[in-house]
Order: sequence, then C-alpha cells, then structure tokens
Amino acid sequence: MKRGSDELMTRRTKPPRAGRKRLVFRIPTSAKITLSVLALAASFTAGCGAARPNKYYQLTVPGDLAPAANPNPVPITLLIGRLTGPALYREDQIVYSSGGESMGTYEYHRWAEPPTEMIAEIMLRQFRASAHYRGVYSLRSDIHGDFLLHGRLYDFKEVSGSSELARVSMELELRNIKTGNTVWTHFYSHDEPASAKTVSAIVAALDKNVQQGIAESRASLDEYFAAHPPPPAAQPAAAQPAPQP
Repeated sequence: MKRGSDELMTRRTKPPRAGRKRLVFRIPTSAKITLSVLALAASFTAGCGAARPNKYYQLTVPGDLAPAANPNPVPITLLIGRLTGPALYREDQIVYSSGGESMGTYEYHRWAEPPTEMIAEIMLRQFRASAHYRGVYSLRSDIHGDFLLHGRLYDFKEVSGSSELARVSMELELRNIKTGNTVWTHFYSHDEPASAKTVSAIVAALDKNVQQGIAESRASLDEYFAAHPPPPAAQPAAAQPAPQP
C-alpha cells in the first residue's frame, strides 16, 4: 500500500467475507490536527468554568458596645495607631508554615482585610469598650491624644506538624506624644491549638489567640497606669468676681 501525506483509519463492522469490499475512510492529517486543537480548547474552557471560588474570613470585631460605667477613668486620651508587620501580613493571604523558615499561602482562602488592620480595629474596640480611659480613638481621627498605642505583628499563621497550631506573636508599645518617649512595651506570643486540620479551624484558633493577646496587653497597660498615674487634667480657673466700685 502506498503511503502518502494522508493517514488511513479503518473501521470494520463485520469480518470481511469473500467478495465483500472493505470500507476505508481517509481523514486528512490537517483535519485531525484541527479536531485535536478544538478538543483541547473545549477541555480548557470547561476547566476554567469549574474554577474554585475564593472563601473569605475575618476576625471577630466587637460591635458598638456601650462602654462600661466607670466614674474614675484614667484621665488620658489614648490613640490607637498602626500595626506594622511583614508584607504577607499586610495583604489578605492566609499564611501557613511547617515550623521551619519557609512559609506559603492558601490560594482559595483569604482574609476579608489584612491582618494588621483587623487586629488594630479589635484593639480600638476593646480598649474603648473597657471605659478605662477618658477617651480612645483611632490615630486617623482628628482627636488630639496624650498617648499613642502602636506595635508590630511578627507571626499570624498556621503551623503544621503533629498537631495544627495558630501562632500569634506581636509587640505593643505606648508612646507619650508630648515627650516622644516610649513608656511601656508588651510582647505577646502564643500557639493556640486548632480543633481540626481545616482552614476554618485555623481561623477560629487565630481569632481566639488575637482576642486573648489583646486582653492580656490591655491588662498589662492598666497595671502600668495604676503604678504611674498621670496627673489629673488641669481644671479651668474659676472666674474672679468683678471688683465693686
């Protein structure tokens, strides 16, 4: 049989009988290539249509709770500043590691906001709801403050191993705005066990860890002001009666 540029495809429905001609279908090579490309394109399109949607998570932020009654708050206005951190924690990826130096991020699981911003918002809400201070505001507000509370986030990630852990490490410091001096610092680091090896369980453990870390820092700051009470705010001088003629 002579071989040309066309390939031969044979389909036999029954065993050939004597005198029966065998049907031979010729499909040009160019047509087969075209069909293969179309099949590949259809497969790629189907794969794109089945892409997994992203899931978003957030930490528990206290709502607009009425501050607790406190007749004698610390007479200062506290400003909650920025929380800095590595680039990974200033974006929306959920970070994991195996306990070593290398880290990775989940592709389809993300935070609703960068962790540094969520934690700063929780700090603002918790300190304000405690009513321990005369006023608590964000640094972005137009309020003039006496002290600035800010810090740095070092760890906010899943640590995989024999058990799943949610690691949070951060350091907070208090700066006297008038003098520019740092008067208080507090370092917090804790590994909170996760209830299961799932992203949702890791998020819940990170949330619990953050809430605990901020509560511990707030208690430490309360102790600082108990030992170093600021002077009471100056009261306006009483008006003197006008001299009698």
